[in-house]
Amino acid sequence: MYAIPNAIAETRANTFEIEALPHLDAVYRFATMLTGDPVRADDLVQETMLRAFRSWHRFRSGTNARAWLFTILRNAFVSDYRRNRRNNQAIDLSEVEEITVVEPGRDSDPEALLLEGHVDDEVLACIAALPDPYRETLVLSDVEGLSYIEVAEVLGVPLGTVKSRLFRARQTLQRQLHDYAVEMGYIKPREELRLAVGA
Repeated sequence: MYAIPNAIAETRANTFEIEALPHLDAVYRFATMLTGDPVRADDLVQETMLRAFRSWHRFRSGTNARAWLFTILRNAFVSDYRRNRRNNQAIDLSEVEEITVVEPGRDSDPEALLLEGHVDDEVLACIAALPDPYRETLVLSDVEGLSYIEVAEVLGVPLGTVKSRLFRARQTLQRQLHDYAVEMGYIKPREELRLAVGA
């Protein structure tokens, strides 16, 4: 087996530490959202970082290391899911894509208000309850701040699919979080808005 010279190995370790390790918290958040289990998320993060380090020579410096790590993490998650498929029911993504969307609310976007600095247990529970394709798209875009193109690359789907899933995820959150947003005072009840507009 070919041994990597010490200088190259040291350079690889240094660049990995500088470019990859700062994204460890984001990788863990994404892993937790995918698995729904902190213990499985820890294992997934370890597997991801190990794979990333072994493949670090393939990473192009100056590109988005976080998106690259997310891609590795998702591939590891899918591989693990396939290995354990016997214990899980298969999900037909074409059926998931056809979920009926609620009609858009007339108020301001409650999920946007909540996700901008007001993420609490209620919001996290609603995000966690989304179907997998919608949850991972929403987390990558709205929580981790990846562009639509980067999300498409991480998930290996067309750009249009990313936009569709994101729209549906946001609409689902809007419906689920409306009453909560009113209760917390983030938005006004619809009745008050109607009276204000009619006055």
